[in-house]
Amino acid sequence: MRVFNFSAGPAVLPEAVLRQAAAEMLDWHGSGMSVMEMSHRGKEFIGIAAKAEADLRTLLSIPANYKVLFLQGGAIAENALVPMNLLAGRTAADYINTGEWSKKSIKEAKKYCTVNVAASAEDRNFTYIPPRETWKLDAAAAYVHVCTNETIGGVEYQWTPDTGAVPLVADMSSHILSRTVDVAKYGVIYGGAQKNAGPAGLTLVIVRDDLLDRALPIIPSAFHWKEQAANDSMVNTPPTYAIYVAGLVFEWLLREGGIAAIESRNVAKAKLVYDCLDRSEFYLTAVRKEDRSRMNVPFKLRDASLDEAFLKGAKERGMVQLKGHRAVGGMRASIYNAMPIEGVQTLVSYLEDFEREHG
Repeated sequence: MRVFNFSAGPAVLPEAVLRQAAAEMLDWHGSGMSVMEMSHRGKEFIGIAAKAEADLRTLLSIPANYKVLFLQGGAIAENALVPMNLLAGRTAADYINTGEWSKKSIKEAKKYCTVNVAASAEDRNFTYIPPRETWKLDAAAAYVHVCTNETIGGVEYQWTPDTGAVPLVADMSSHILSRTVDVAKYGVIYGGAQKNAGPAGLTLVIVRDDLLDRALPIIPSAFHWKEQAANDSMVNTPPTYAIYVAGLVFEWLLREGGIAAIESRNVAKAKLVYDCLDRSEFYLTAVRKEDRSRMNVPFKLRDASLDEAFLKGAKERGMVQLKGHRAVGGMRASIYNAMPIEGVQTLVSYLEDFEREHG
């Protein structure tokens, strides 16, 4: 029996995608091969990758002057590759610190440049997004880096920062494809695929053409965005099967009505959970309402001694992976695109029942 999987990543995939991948496992479109077995240089896989890119461009309305790269290493690798690709001729970059993933980005960037933490939410334990007017940006910075959805802390930008002539770089790992975004307002968008776009192993990078000549000379070829762009992300063997499954996810999103339609569903799902939590004094939520994530909903039981009982009861009702990240504790419900409304309704019903029983 399929469970309702609230994991923060690798995360739930659309059942239709899994069924299609299963049906095509041994023989993709009469080729007599699994996609896992195909040469990345063969016409079959080149066609798969080209369609995946085209569908992603359609979904996000990516302008023609942006390259789409299918890479490896996840957002953790890109934390290093962002400065390595953007720092030539520059010595500093601005970072906005909104939580655990921002801190990881800052730590990695410090190996390559001077990092100016232009704004931080640490003063309130990372429960809000610092207003743009409080940011102390450096006009000479190579770029401004933000994490637009903090998977662990559950804060999300509901607005796009204006950074003027300095390129805006965004880690969108945990909410890319969940909401409309104006790609043209960003210099670089990157993210691991394992939340909303596909399985672990694939990293998406969307980079504006004019930023491709800023790499440090020491950068390895496999990590050089310009070289990868010139070689259709195939300087090295790409994560072929992960690209194929991501392509199936893109097709599913298009069939479901595209990003605007999926965003409407995500708004409704998040409202169900937050309305339930807000009605309660049994559960605690710390994130400022206007900065709450639609994708990752952290909460705590007022009595932490009930945590294990809560998780056990959830599993008995077919809900798994609700335990919060070890860095913050408590609970976390990740309700990505592929989480059906029925899963959210089941969670809300359980929250209410558990409170009645133990409150």
